[in-house]
Amino acid sequence: MNFAATRVTDPAVFGRVAVLMGGTSSEREVSLDSGRNVLEALRSRGVDAFAVDGIPALIDAIRADRVDRVFNILHGNKGGGEDGVLQGLLEALGVPYTGSNVLGSALAMDKIRTKQVWLSLGLPTPRYVRLEKGADVHAAARELGLPVIVKPSCEGSSVGVSRVFNDADLDSAVELATRYPGELLMEQMVVGDELTVGILGDGTAHRALPSIRIVPKGEWYDYNAKYIAEDTQYLCPGLEGDAEAEIRRIALAAFLAAGCTGWARVDVMRDRSSGKFYLLEVNTAPGMTSHSLVPKAARQVGIGFEDLCWRILEQAVEAPTMEAAPK
Repeated sequence: MNFAATRVTDPAVFGRVAVLMGGTSSEREVSLDSGRNVLEALRSRGVDAFAVDGIPALIDAIRADRVDRVFNILHGNKGGGEDGVLQGLLEALGVPYTGSNVLGSALAMDKIRTKQVWLSLGLPTPRYVRLEKGADVHAAARELGLPVIVKPSCEGSSVGVSRVFNDADLDSAVELATRYPGELLMEQMVVGDELTVGILGDGTAHRALPSIRIVPKGEWYDYNAKYIAEDTQYLCPGLEGDAEAEIRRIALAAFLAAGCTGWARVDVMRDRSSGKFYLLEVNTAPGMTSHSLVPKAARQVGIGFEDLCWRILEQAVEAPTMEAAPK
């Protein structure tokens, strides 16, 4: 896998870069950690970068004419930076930014509508039921068949997610998920390997990075395993041969179908019995912490953390095309 050389050589080209982090979403602490790492990496390469905590502070900085472009590492929705609201604001103000545009950000944040797009194109995703307020969750579980996953449709980082194996546990799972805004999603649980594929644009096209197979110490890859535990194993590439080629193909197709651009991470399950892949979601502002997965995959193709941050920032200078690279 060959990525094009970086297009910008002089950090002065970027001007004043606001590294947007923190905010008020449920993923605030992860975003702050990611943002600190990105800020340090950009400054180490001579970029005039500074931290901004949340959208109101960013608006103030833009009004003060202190911002030439934005490196968005704000996670989540409703005060976060992944649901299209921030992107629409920056588009209206004419400020370049990293990552997906309004459409890609808003669609990918909504897991239900992302699934609807994927299914319309024949891309594989687990069977699901959209849970409206007052819905009979027990009937929905019978329709899908236990075990199921219950989660908010518009949250990330495994926030509000429950694995349900028994009918008696459904109500508590729904109660947890309803603490977060948006609709609820009940999804058929896929038993097997949990994998993720980073997508990175290089100025000419988007390419899928090597997959990562995640092996948590506990039963599943929850918030603790993602951001706190030190005993989670990450195998990269996660697969070999035709299986690795197929998961990269599906992940890139899922990214493009959702209208995403720049960079992202696509989460996938592989059914243990059939070997079939199932798409779960696209994260359009992935974490950049010490535990995060896109940096791990990028290292496999010779892109270190500082180089990765530089390449992502280049997207705010000239966006890559949405077409996949030639095979």
